[in-house]
Amino acid sequence: MNNQSGNNLIVTILGTSTSHGVPIVGCKCEVCTSDDIRDKRTRTSALLSWGDTNVSIDIGPDFRQQMLRAQVDHLEGILITHEHNDHVIGLDEVRPFNFISKAPMNIYARDQVQAEFKARFSYAFDVDPYPGAPKVRFVSIQKEQKILINGQEIIPVEVEHGNITVLGFRVGDFAYITDAKTIVPGELRKLEGIKVLVINALHHQEHFAHLNVDEALELIRYLKPEKAWLTHISHRMGRHADVNKTLPDGVELAYDGLQIKM
Repeated sequence: MNNQSGNNLIVTILGTSTSHGVPIVGCKCEVCTSDDIRDKRTRTSALLSWGDTNVSIDIGPDFRQQMLRAQVDHLEGILITHEHNDHVIGLDEVRPFNFISKAPMNIYARDQVQAEFKARFSYAFDVDPYPGAPKVRFVSIQKEQKILINGQEIIPVEVEHGNITVLGFRVGDFAYITDAKTIVPGELRKLEGIKVLVINALHHQEHFAHLNVDEALELIRYLKPEKAWLTHISHRMGRHADVNKTLPDGVELAYDGLQIKM
């Protein structure tokens, strides 16, 4: 599967932490007190860029900081993986992009996720919202339908996350999966032949809703990408420099600001 737009895809990993962020407020562990910039993690998110198009995956509480750090001055859409707050609560921060484009922000989300947005940000969806409210245009998506944004084909991949479902996304030979615990065979087939995989790995212990390191590595061995990056990382994972030494060839911990060129 090739990049459908004819432009090279650049993926910027905007954030790589769990919902708490790293460092965690008040924590004095070796990771939270580390001087290594790779151990400073904002909430999990990524930016897809091709041609003159930028599309964010998720819009968490650190969205403003992430956009400033990546020097993003235009955004053509936001893909939403699921409705948990660490992936959606930054909605207010689309307002500068509304001002720049003089148009609503396209948000690609499943219907149940749209309902959660409308409940949590009801002021933005009033019949007559106040002038400073974020402006949104929802585009409904589902796992069975490919998404087309400015010539780029994006394939949703459904994964299980505790008692809810989450969408990952494949773009050409790249795939991004977060907040996964299991992937059913039919969805796993959508990932066959990828060259680069970003996949969540919370820490080393078992977790009811997230892959741990061993489970993520098992999935990586099955899919055989040329390169895999682990994301959605807890402070309990350990320091970046120490953990990387223990990972197999071709697998590394992702870090905020990482750029992947396809």
